[in-house]
Amino acid sequence: MEKEQKAWKVPHTFIIVFFVVLAAAILTYVVPKGQFTTEEITFMQDGEEQTKTVLNPDSFSYLKDDDGNLIREGTGLFEPGGGIGFLNYVFEGLVSGDKWGSAVGVVAFILIIGGAFGIIMKTRAIEEGILKVIERTKGKESLIIPIMFFLFSLGGAVFGMGEEAIAFAMILVPIMIAIGYDAITGIMITYVATQIGFATSWMNPFGVAIAQGVSGVPVLSGAGFRIIMWIVFTLVGIIYTWRYAQAIRKEPKRSLSYASDEYFRKEGRVQDLNTKFTLGHSLVILTVAVGIAWIIWGVVEHAYYIPEIASQFFTIGLVAGIIGVLFKLNGMSWDDIADGFIDGAKDLLPAALVVGMAKGIVIILGGDSPDAPSVLNTMLYGAGQVVGDFPEAISAWCMYVFQSVFNFFVVSGSGQAALTMPLMAPLADIAGVSRQVAVLAFQLGDGLTNILVPTSAALLGTLGAARVDWGIWAKFIIKFMLILFVLSSIFVITATLIGF
Repeated sequence: MEKEQKAWKVPHTFIIVFFVVLAAAILTYVVPKGQFTTEEITFMQDGEEQTKTVLNPDSFSYLKDDDGNLIREGTGLFEPGGGIGFLNYVFEGLVSGDKWGSAVGVVAFILIIGGAFGIIMKTRAIEEGILKVIERTKGKESLIIPIMFFLFSLGGAVFGMGEEAIAFAMILVPIMIAIGYDAITGIMITYVATQIGFATSWMNPFGVAIAQGVSGVPVLSGAGFRIIMWIVFTLVGIIYTWRYAQAIRKEPKRSLSYASDEYFRKEGRVQDLNTKFTLGHSLVILTVAVGIAWIIWGVVEHAYYIPEIASQFFTIGLVAGIIGVLFKLNGMSWDDIADGFIDGAKDLLPAALVVGMAKGIVIILGGDSPDAPSVLNTMLYGAGQVVGDFPEAISAWCMYVFQSVFNFFVVSGSGQAALTMPLMAPLADIAGVSRQVAVLAFQLGDGLTNILVPTSAALLGTLGAARVDWGIWAKFIIKFMLILFVLSSIFVITATLIGF
């Protein structure tokens, strides 16, 4: 009698991050620490002079002891006094950074918008709205995919959408499941679309503009080539997502997220509900729509970021809760506002914890400060030395590969630009590659890998909102990532050959 073959189960995201942290800790015993010095540079953006602190690429030095030996300190098992030990990675990762990003700001952001949407869900306006969407789009459901993908990709290209996708996924994932698709489709048309736009942007202020300024390239130059690239990548993303979604609609159980999607099928109870879309529900939906418009306006006009956006979502949730109580939606009381906030934050707690854990990887490697001794700086320097030893097109491609790998450790677009471009720009000169191509390699490597790397807070937050484990996501997205990798390679090599 044949033994039944057991299907391989993807490890939990916490387990995957743990072993990556372990690998990083082992590296600290093998790779010596190094550091750069930093300098202030200025560049023009939107007619205003901007200042940025960047590393000096010629200033790298290894950390040595009194006898001139390279220092490989290694990571201890546990360090008291706020030190960095292997077992400290969860706490230190969670409290690292500030309210403008990194871990602690993103953790708070995830919990607050989770709480805000918990209140909104208490009103059942979203469920009733879903029924209306289904009713209005009967026979035209597939139009939602290209329209949403295009809009989110445009948002990524124009003002660098990323973390905002977490909140939009909370709205669109249940809709996708209700009309016969799955949570993965919802992630593709929100977060993945923003990152495709981010990576191929001609004007993203957090990525390409900073990279061009740091590299001494006219800011927002080369827009024509990049707009063509954005159109091609966005079209490929729409076609891939649309074909996948149609296949899942025909055979829902083929979806890797079919089991976890049961949460939305059960919570929404879409099949059992009769439409009872009242004035109160309309006002809640209107509050959400106006709030999102407010957020977009703030991001575009005033560069609102995590602190402001979190407070805006809290306001949206609070107003929705008050409407719910006043109109007795779903029998809501004042206490239900608090309960809804708690339930919503609780649902996204695992995603918030993973953000901190993933940041622990960078902390174990010594942090991402260029002027502080770290293993990460040594890795950056070593990769830079290799890039300049090949023919032009291959050197440019190697820059793209390097930026893709480095993004695992420094997910921030502006942070990665400040760290890597001062090194890549002069290396491009040596290799005979234009600095414009070096910026292109940076933006593609930085943006597209955000779709996969478990160190991306925005990705993990979106997956948490969609209740999809990172291991499941990685299993699904790897094929699409290979398509994007090939497409990016073609654009980088083509740009080099035509003298972009």
